[in-house]
Amino acid sequence: MHFTELALNKPILKAIYEKNYDEPTQVQELAIPLILERKDLIASAQTGTGKTAAFALPILQLLFHQQDASKNAKKIRALVVSPTRELAVQIEAEFKDYSKYTNLRTACVFGGTSIDSQKDVLRKGVDILIATPGRLLDLRKQEALHLDSVEVLVLDEADLMLDMGFIDDVRKIERMCPEEKQTLLFSATMPAKVIHLAASILKNPERVEVSPSGTSAKNVLQLLYYVPKSSKIELCLHLLRNEIQGNILIFRRTKNGVDKLENTLLKNDFKVESLHGDKTQSARQTALNKFKNGEVNILIATDVASRGIDIDELDVVINFDLPNIPETYVHRIGRTGRAGNTGTSYSFCAADEKAYVKNIQKLIQKSIQVVEDHPHPLDPKAKPQVHKKKGGSKHKSGRKSAASKKNKKRWY
Repeated sequence: MHFTELALNKPILKAIYEKNYDEPTQVQELAIPLILERKDLIASAQTGTGKTAAFALPILQLLFHQQDASKNAKKIRALVVSPTRELAVQIEAEFKDYSKYTNLRTACVFGGTSIDSQKDVLRKGVDILIATPGRLLDLRKQEALHLDSVEVLVLDEADLMLDMGFIDDVRKIERMCPEEKQTLLFSATMPAKVIHLAASILKNPERVEVSPSGTSAKNVLQLLYYVPKSSKIELCLHLLRNEIQGNILIFRRTKNGVDKLENTLLKNDFKVESLHGDKTQSARQTALNKFKNGEVNILIATDVASRGIDIDELDVVINFDLPNIPETYVHRIGRTGRAGNTGTSYSFCAADEKAYVKNIQKLIQKSIQVVEDHPHPLDPKAKPQVHKKKGGSKHKSGRKSAASKKNKKRWY
């Protein structure tokens, strides 16, 4: 299929061609016609499948006839809600690229920066707004924006939005928009809570699924290392010194884990940066820029911080901690081996993570290749560590307080 077959007008097609895109991706081919028919949509698509353009292009087409409203008369007609600042900025950039030959205005609002400058932008009139939930509600509370003209509402990365605790905010935002709006929900994975949310706010939605959640990347060599939890850092250092080269993204489950591994790698003279939710926006952007321009070749991140980051030419993904949600594994390794390139994923499995491997293999319907020849093997009989509380209570059971031991009358 060619983009000209998708009922998009010439100004939009011109912008597409300038980005050197000739053929739509699978999610674009399936989603764009449905969105142009004003249907509600649930789309399951991983990062890197072209999903932003899948909703940006038809939204620009639908709003095109209103593009010449004077600046002050412009109202928010399309609202894209994004869980993270990085993703919001990325979506805004794509909208601006595709709308360059139209008069449609796009703006982006998110926390961590001045709210006053964002109010000024909104005052000048906006057709399309991309926003993170918290800042959007702050601006609405201060009456700096109104959502009563929204025709299309997009919930992007819905699974991450719910993981980050935005469910109530999302429901509030949805209720602030007109009832007759078109709602589009995009999500990398489709856990039960996303399906439940979709059922409660979408009307007779069409369903689009691209590389279904159980399809692991075809161009990725998947390797599994059974290793004691206490030896994971030593194994990581061994592989980085002897086997792994190129641009490497390492996943850890917690922010503390990210910091600990970063400090160890820095002490061992590796060029490394990290991303997690406690870092400021500017620190996260600096880390990402250093990785993208080659100043460092290792980036350590939590799943939440890494979502929405578009990194080209990633050679290796290391699952330092295996995810307890099998779809997350597919999402992680899908960041390498893109656009015809090959990649490798290395997964470290401790005794208490064996159940995760079973669930992952069940989802992807194949066994992950186990590497047994390495310096820190896990004893096959090793049991998961049980963490007991040290010492227990300092008081003896059945104790009485000093006051109760004195048989004195109380005042009550």
